[in-house]
Amino acid sequence: MIYSVEYADKEIEFKLIRKSVKNINLRVKADMTVVVSANDTVPLGVIMDFVKEKSPWILKHLEKFEKVQPISKSKKEYVSGESFRYLGRQYRLKVFESDTEYVKYFRGFIHIYTKDMDKREKKKALLDNWFRERANLIFDESLNRMHRLVEKYNIEKPEMKIRKMKSRWGTCYVNRKIIILNLELIHAPKYCIDYVVLHELVHFKHKNHNKDFYNLLTTLMPDWKDRKKILDQVIIKKI
Repeated sequence: MIYSVEYADKEIEFKLIRKSVKNINLRVKADMTVVVSANDTVPLGVIMDFVKEKSPWILKHLEKFEKVQPISKSKKEYVSGESFRYLGRQYRLKVFESDTEYVKYFRGFIHIYTKDMDKREKKKALLDNWFRERANLIFDESLNRMHRLVEKYNIEKPEMKIRKMKSRWGTCYVNRKIIILNLELIHAPKYCIDYVVLHELVHFKHKNHNKDFYNLLTTLMPDWKDRKKILDQVIIKKI
């Protein structure tokens, strides 16, 4: 099971493994995965507090391992002709020199207008900002649409936040009435985004992934397993 804690405006995700150990054990792997193991009798709250206490140590090791991560062979150069996935479809990029810098979708292409045609990081920042702007709009539309399905279960509409997350599409903080969506979802079809949003909303009725949770999710979205399968494939292949 994947959980997360917040520390110094950063989110630390960790995998919790329940097994027969005497103490709470913590490990940061070379692939930047944080793994915690604890006995079944240790309350989740105690484990969360433990991870928060160790957050400075975890961040220090994550920073060390980040410096030695392998460089992707498919690194984008942000030049005309490259392909980027948006809402489940691949779109070709067109880059234009312009005094005014912006990005727009036009006739099946994503256009980048920039003063610096040769500066990769500038073009990347422009496109990343555009994806985030689109995510804010599209995720909010999805939240409104999916919330209508759960209103009758006395689930209030939560606040939505967007972040980059390594191992989850979304998460929620029930007591704070917040759901957090992975920015990478902007590359997936809208019906997959709807699945993630609905999944998090159902947690406001059933906190754990138990039988009641999945029964309600299936009632509201009978094909959720198909959507999840497509989502996993899309994100893996988005580059």
